[in-house]
This record gives sequence, structure tokens and C-alpha cells, in this order.
Amino acid sequence: MLQFFSKYKYFAIFMLVLSAIIISLIYQALKVDPKLPVYQPDMVNKELADTSVQYVRKFHKIGDFKLTNQNGESITPKNFEDKIYVADFFFTTCMTICIPMTENMRIVQDHFIKDEEIMLLSHTVTPEIDDVPQLRKHADKMGLVDGKWHMVTGDKKHIYDLARKHYLASKTDGDGGPYDLVHTENFVLVDKEKRIRGFYDGTDSDEIDKLIKDIGILKLEYQD
Repeated sequence: MLQFFSKYKYFAIFMLVLSAIIISLIYQALKVDPKLPVYQPDMVNKELADTSVQYVRKFHKIGDFKLTNQNGESITPKNFEDKIYVADFFFTTCMTICIPMTENMRIVQDHFIKDEEIMLLSHTVTPEIDDVPQLRKHADKMGLVDGKWHMVTGDKKHIYDLARKHYLASKTDGDGGPYDLVHTENFVLVDKEKRIRGFYDGTDSDEIDKLIKDIGILKLEYQD
């Protein structure tokens, strides 16, 4: 009996190794890495999407923009090439939701402070008040790191069109006129192709934890 097993021991070892390889390959084939959805306007609450885009089912991306940051620098999509970024809409004189939103955006900033792949973009919704000096003052107060996080101002209608038609971030209708006000708690996660990959309540710490986790998931899509 021992002679029998001795005779076939190398074959048995081979079969064990082969079985381990097959099991490993099956496991890898069945293993599904988590992946974030790509949001289209027709996937979100119709209140969030402008009527001009709310039935779009594919190819939705953040379009062109030209804004000015806290240092007076021009900010365009080129600043976010090959970047994942988080966008929101706020104003410096807001005493309600904007306070926890900005504090939570700083948490995201600090978490990814050494990760050059991640950036932040905060749009003021009161550009007539939030000029460059006001943004600079607010940025210093909130601990913003230049180059990582841009607080931007610009033409009001342009910013409001971005909120409603591009980022799908505002539940209110309006034309960007003098009495129009976008007031939204939404943080929007944008990938390197300028597609929306997630929405988060910027006032909720649990949602911020989820955002940080989802950024990690999104980064996996860009690993070689």
C-alpha cells in the first residue's frame, strides 16, 4: 500500500497544486469588484434635473465652465483633467446648511490631502457678494488648501446652469436671475470622464463617510 502511494505521490502533489490553481481562478472569476453607477438625468429625482435635461438617458457629462477661484485664477475643466473631484454649491454668508457642508468638505480635503488624484470644487451661489477677496477670506477661515480645493465665483446664470443642468444638484427651478437662489446640501462625485458617480448629503457625517469610501471604490477603476 505504501509503495502504491509512494509511486503516485508526485501525481497527487500535481493534482493538489492544479486544484488550488483552478479554485483560485474560479474565485477570481466570480469575484465582482464594487463599481459605482454612472448617473444620467433620467435616473435622478426629476426635481433635481432641469426640464431641458431630465429625460436624458446616456452620455451626460459636466460641460464647459469658466470661473474664478479664491486667488483670482481662472478655473476651467482643464484644472480637473485626469482628476476625480467633489463639487458643491454654497455661499459664504449662509448660516445654515453651508456651515456643516464646508466643514465636511474640509474633512474630505484632509482625508485625501496627499492624493493628487482627488480635488474639490465649491461654487458660490451669491457671486454678487462672494467676490475674490471674500472667497479668499472664507477659504482661510475654513482651512482650504490652495490647489486642492477651489472656491469659485463667476456669472450667476452660468453657475446656476451648472447646478441644475450639469451637476443635477438643485431641487429649485429658476433662471439665475436677481431673486433666484440655489440652496442645496448635495455633494456630487465626478469621475475623470466628467460623469456623475454619486450624490451625498453634505450635512450628514455618515454620508461623508460613504463619500470617502466611494472615492476609494472609484479610484480602483483607474488602476492599471
